[in-house]
Amino acid sequence: MNKTFASAAEAIHDLVDGATLMVGGFGLCGNPENLIKAVHARGARDLDIISNNCGIDGVGLGLLLDAGQVRSMTSSYVGENKTFERLYLSGQLKVTLVPQGTLAERIRAGGAGIPAFYTPTGYGTPVAEGKEVREIDGRWYVLEKALHADFALVKAWRGDTHGNLIYRRTANNFNQAMATAGKITIAEVEELVPAGELDPDQIQTPGIFVQRIIQGPSYDKPIEFRTVRPAAAT
Repeated sequence: MNKTFASAAEAIHDLVDGATLMVGGFGLCGNPENLIKAVHARGARDLDIISNNCGIDGVGLGLLLDAGQVRSMTSSYVGENKTFERLYLSGQLKVTLVPQGTLAERIRAGGAGIPAFYTPTGYGTPVAEGKEVREIDGRWYVLEKALHADFALVKAWRGDTHGNLIYRRTANNFNQAMATAGKITIAEVEELVPAGELDPDQIQTPGIFVQRIIQGPSYDKPIEFRTVRPAAAT
């Protein structure tokens, strides 16, 4: 039952070219930083990544994009990543833009075993092109399919050796849903404790969804875009 691995590199030992990855995080908040660096070091290519965005240049998933390891992105926005923007606009990177709420629900549905669902979001726009639409009670809806991944890489605040996870505030974002939707879910945590030490009422992802867990050795936790007022003159 002990699911711990000694390092991020060991935890992704079977990651191969062409794999589909779900990667938690919103901007640079709640990113599995150490697992992303391990994927970069491993050199896996032609990766299809499902993530809210792609970090920024050289940071987070931006590391993989800069190294040419990413084949496609399924995201809700381009964000502050200039490389992402350039590759998308030039057609060098396949990008599927999904409304943010729809993206979250497609991931949640994948983890819940729901193959598809209807949503009014995107009806009558390019988002609905090529998709089934249906009128229900006088309103039109678009059929959206669930998302799954070969690997889900997630970041939590605390975890135990059985894979139970607790997230901290907004760093939860996409992590909790993604943890349920990967064939293999790998979690990295800031604090790893023996099984039984976490308060059961506080556990947000039960260990049954997590196959591997590591304790991250360090975290930069960069700020994507800092906006502060100038310091007052003294």
